[in-house]
Amino acid sequence: MAGKSSAEREALERQNVALMAVFERSGFDHIAPDIIQPADIFLERSGEDIRARTFVFTDPSGAEMCLRPDLTVPACRYHLSHAKDPAAERRYCYAGPAFRFPDELLSPQEFTQAGLEWFGAGEPVSAEARVLKLTISALEAAGLSRYRVSFGDLGLFSALLEDTDMPARWRQRLRHHFWRPHAFRELLDSFCAGRGARRTSISPLVDRVAGGDALAVAEAEIDARKFPLVGGRELPEIAARLANKAADRQETPLDRAKADTLNHYLAIAGEASGIDQAFATVKGGARFEGARAYYAKRLFEMEELGLNPRRFHFAAGFGRELEYYTGFTFQIEVDTPHGPVSVAGGGRYDNLLSDMGSPVKVPAVGCAIHTDRLKTVLA
Repeated sequence: MAGKSSAEREALERQNVALMAVFERSGFDHIAPDIIQPADIFLERSGEDIRARTFVFTDPSGAEMCLRPDLTVPACRYHLSHAKDPAAERRYCYAGPAFRFPDELLSPQEFTQAGLEWFGAGEPVSAEARVLKLTISALEAAGLSRYRVSFGDLGLFSALLEDTDMPARWRQRLRHHFWRPHAFRELLDSFCAGRGARRTSISPLVDRVAGGDALAVAEAEIDARKFPLVGGRELPEIAARLANKAADRQETPLDRAKADTLNHYLAIAGEASGIDQAFATVKGGARFEGARAYYAKRLFEMEELGLNPRRFHFAAGFGRELEYYTGFTFQIEVDTPHGPVSVAGGGRYDNLLSDMGSPVKVPAVGCAIHTDRLKTVLA
């Protein structure tokens, strides 16, 4: 679509005013984060899907910049630049343009995103329920009456992973591939099979790393072959990846029963309020049991706010497309003649502000509403 008519623009603005009124009445400060952002923050922390769809350019000084593909990261940058104490509780809301190469139904390359971010909440589980409630209230204020709520919980998955005896580097790689089920299963299977017999084109290089200094081996190989450093990877990162491959060869394979437990958990799905019976069949440890209790408390908080979790769907493998999420994640969809369309989503992301330079860890939870899609499904 090449722009909007006056009537279309005014209709979208009226809708956005209704959305923002819900957030502002609830005490969220209406901010306007910068549209142009440093590209590395998005390219390193948002996930492969967003990286591939971000408009990136170089400014006159040579710095790599981008048009913001979403507003969560810009809101985090705003917080870090304005808050005297990053860990102090702050609540922000916003509405403005975002930009992505389109690859989804009803996804123009320039669209409006409304949302909120809640930093440093004293009671994280209550904040999660409240953010979901506010998202639903905003959508209903705009006129939406028929929708479907789905959510997942990366906290449960991470707890089960921590309960599973394996090298920390394996847990890190499994977390990275959580959003890609096929790659996740292949990686998990490789941990069970062992790597000793598997040879690839870089196996001779890994052989050399296994017997020496990974950084020195990588540097010598790049110099000898005159390879340029591409894809944003620095030499220490390349060396670390080679060192991990070498270490994997010597590692004891993962017990297949442990892998089956992870796969069993990820297959769980059903009504959100009745899913604990399925959780009880998972052979987890103390961390997983703690995450189950947190999940149950979140449902209680939802009910206290007047939400009905019996209408919501839980899927253990659900995590949305952004890799910075660390706990509760949710998505709100609308059925259309062309298939389901996601109009809103969000969740918890407790590591993002630390990754962006905060000297202290800042708990965070938020939501985003794709207002152009919402306007289309309401038409």
